[in-house]
Amino acid sequence: MIDSKTLADRIEDLLPQTQCTKCGYPACRPYAEAVANGEANYNQCPPGGAEGIARLAALLGKPVIPLNSANGVERPRPLAVIDEQVCIGCTLCMQACPVDAIVGAPKQMHTVIAELCTGCDLCVPPCPVDCIAMPSVTGEATGWDAWSEDQADAARERHNRREARLAREREAAEARAAARRAASSTPAQARETGASATPTVPATDSAEAKKRAIIQAALERARQKKEELAAKGQGPQNTERVSADVQAQIDAAEARRRRLGLAADNTAGNSDIPPTKR
Repeated sequence: MIDSKTLADRIEDLLPQTQCTKCGYPACRPYAEAVANGEANYNQCPPGGAEGIARLAALLGKPVIPLNSANGVERPRPLAVIDEQVCIGCTLCMQACPVDAIVGAPKQMHTVIAELCTGCDLCVPPCPVDCIAMPSVTGEATGWDAWSEDQADAARERHNRREARLAREREAAEARAAARRAASSTPAQARETGASATPTVPATDSAEAKKRAIIQAALERARQKKEELAAKGQGPQNTERVSADVQAQIDAAEARRRRLGLAADNTAGNSDIPPTKR
């Protein structure tokens, strides 16, 4: 049987799939392709550590070399932990997480699903109130001793599903924007041609209508839950006392999401999170 795997595939199989970008690339797959093409060295993955470099060296037929310190250090695996009483529900950490390990909604406290977190650190920089800690959870174990093949496979699957979902959302947003542009141009075209100025309104797609109804129901449930938590004093405590800089970051993030047509979808939480994890 002919093995159809490319060199990039084989390299990717040996990476820990934390999607941390410490290698200098946006995810593990682009780094694997860069190594396969000779554009990157095979010692740029801190989560893989020394054992990861040894694996790649064996595959490539090259000597084992030290981890490039410019990319970081080999360390015990951390876990993102959100201080939910400080969280202001800005959703920036959710947007940064490469494996959809964070759940929450705007102006509601967020939480990390511990078993899904890869310890990538990407959620820490965008947090405007510094409420995310990264404690080590593997003792003295580092690199592949702190991470398993099963965890790597699961992280890769979740990352791929997230990328596919974001691509679908972008395509849908672009289609909606194109439809709006077409609708707005119809009256002008009608005036130029002398035709009727009444635009043809496309029939509402039943599946899209159903999706919107589900989203609205989720929004209502989230609103009710927020009110219940607020009544018990368990919601985020400082949503009304954020600084002007923090509010500007939140407003900018919300504006980006509205431009992409994602505000309603993100409000209801992550569609890839199993119902029992929401």
